[in-house]
Amino acid sequence: MKSAIIFINLGTPVAPDSKSVRAFLRSFLADKRVVEVPRLIWYVILYLIILPFRSPKVAAAYRQIWMPGISPLRYFSEALVAGVQNKLNIEFPDQDVETALAMTYGEPSIAKTISRMRDNGCQRFLFIPLFPQYSATTTAAVHDQICRYFAGCRDIPEWSWVRDYHDHPLYIEALADSVRRHWQENGQAEKLLISFHGIPRRNVDLGDPYLLHCETTAQLLVNALGLKPESWQLSFQSRLGKAEWLQPYTDKTVISLAENGIKKLDAMCPAFAAECLETLEEIDGEANELFREHGGEQFNYIPCLNNNSQHQDLMLALSRDFLKKNWH
Repeated sequence: MKSAIIFINLGTPVAPDSKSVRAFLRSFLADKRVVEVPRLIWYVILYLIILPFRSPKVAAAYRQIWMPGISPLRYFSEALVAGVQNKLNIEFPDQDVETALAMTYGEPSIAKTISRMRDNGCQRFLFIPLFPQYSATTTAAVHDQICRYFAGCRDIPEWSWVRDYHDHPLYIEALADSVRRHWQENGQAEKLLISFHGIPRRNVDLGDPYLLHCETTAQLLVNALGLKPESWQLSFQSRLGKAEWLQPYTDKTVISLAENGIKKLDAMCPAFAAECLETLEEIDGEANELFREHGGEQFNYIPCLNNNSQHQDLMLALSRDFLKKNWH
């Protein structure tokens, strides 16, 4: 029986121009999992304010990080999946396993990817959202699309998914090793900033476990690194709108650290599996500038796990139980 493993990232525009970015933002921000505001009110804001005015600015930011012909998120996500496929072929030579990358928003879509793999003969599916910390804004949005697709099928295949891996030992080890490598090559800064993508505080108050997952990941990471409490800081980035989001905010934290005498700062973004606008432009760009403008001297961004071998091993481990299961 042929198996399919679909790795799912958030998505990316197909090109760094206003038209492509507008199409991506429309798909992303129209999802009620992402923005929990009454639809009529939100659509007025989205279509009359955000899309017309924000799309050109976001497109300009994408142009600053765009790779030749491809976005960093898609490039590193595809390379990760290719690496996992190679390792699967070695560990499970007698199994027919096909891997693929899909995006929650944009292309390749989850629905088209499932359809293509079913056409290729896949009869059982494993979905791995590339979001280590569960949140309704990301992971649940993936689940919605999977269920929506199968709701239209008469013959639904057997399928499973990985809900989160925020405390998986291989994930923590990979993060810790990435920090150690950075320290070995660049020296250790006075403080390590661990910046996660933010979500509205209201989401957590209503039961989203994201904050707990982020705190757990951060604590396990600093324990592995042997850091004292005064040597690291947790923060949350990428807030949108005027509502309260998870705090402390990354931009304000960076300014505060610089103004309080921190001269050298390391920063990393464990919630992102691959480089994207939020890591390269917002952290290595904007946060870097803010730190230096307010008295800091050296800001070092520690890259995402991307397609490194340990990240591939983690994805392989997340797939292993599925492939070893005795399906009927």
